[in-house]
Amino acid sequence: MSINKVVVSGNLTRDPELRMAGTTPVLQMGIAVNDRKKNNETGQWEDVPNFFDVVVWGARGESLSRFLTKGTKIVVSGRLRWNQWQNAEGEKRSKVEIVADDVEFMNSRNSDGGAGNAGYATPAPAAPSAEILTEDIPF
Repeated sequence: MSINKVVVSGNLTRDPELRMAGTTPVLQMGIAVNDRKKNNETGQWEDVPNFFDVVVWGARGESLSRFLTKGTKIVVSGRLRWNQWQNAEGEKRSKVEIVADDVEFMNSRNSDGGAGNAGYATPAPAAPSAEILTEDIPF
C-alpha cells in the first residue's frame, strides 16, 4: 500500500495563472513554505523557504483564481505528482508538484496579504452527527 498525501501552508509567490487543458480549467500557482533552521554561526533560528508548484484542476481552480493573489496565505492539501518532459533545446526536465484536493485561505479580508478570506475556503464535507457514529458501533 502506498500513501501520497501532503499538507502545506505558506504564501503564494506569484499571481496564479488560469489556463485551459482542452476544455478543463487548470490553475497553476507557486507557494513558499518556511522551514526553521538553526544558524550554527549565530545560534539563532532562521526561516528557510521551500518553493512548490501547485496545480488545481477543474471548476475549483477556476473559482479560486478570482480570489488568490501573490502573497495570499493558504493551506493546500493534496498529493505529489512527478512530471517529466523535454524542453525546446531537447533537454530532459522534471519536477514534483502538488495536485491540490483542497485549498483554504488563511488571510482575513482586512489583512495586508491579499484578497484571501476564510469565507471563500473550499468547503469540507460536514462531519457526521454523534447519532450516526454511535449507530454504527456493533456492541
